[in-house]
Amino acid sequence: EVQLQASGGGLVQAGGSLRISCAASGFTFDDYAIGWFRQAPGKGREGVSVISSSDSRPYYYDSVKGRFTISFDNAKNTVYLQMNSLKPEDTAVYYCAVVPVGSYFRPEDVASWGQGTLVTVSS
Repeated sequence: EVQLQASGGGLVQAGGSLRISCAASGFTFDDYAIGWFRQAPGKGREGVSVISSSDSRPYYYDSVKGRFTISFDNAKNTVYLQMNSLKPEDTAVYYCAVVPVGSYFRPEDVASWGQGTLVTVSS
């Protein structure tokens, strides 16, 4: 069973940067893609970014392209999300998640969720 432990959320001013992390156990990068969803107050959960060993190019959803960077450290089995040029609309609880390789990166396809970490961007 894959277990995910997210950390690194906090309060940042608009235009600032923050890096969140998610340590995975029971996880094999060859078997899963790993990434981030987020859920803003009163809204549904949306995809942010995903990375897999089988695809050399990480995928970013339109709302974060050019501002966020996802990376995976094989030695630490940890995925990172570097968030730059943050906007108030980026305020949300960020969840790391894994989906089986070959699956879509959608909430209904998630095999395991992390507990979420809150990112608050003040204007």
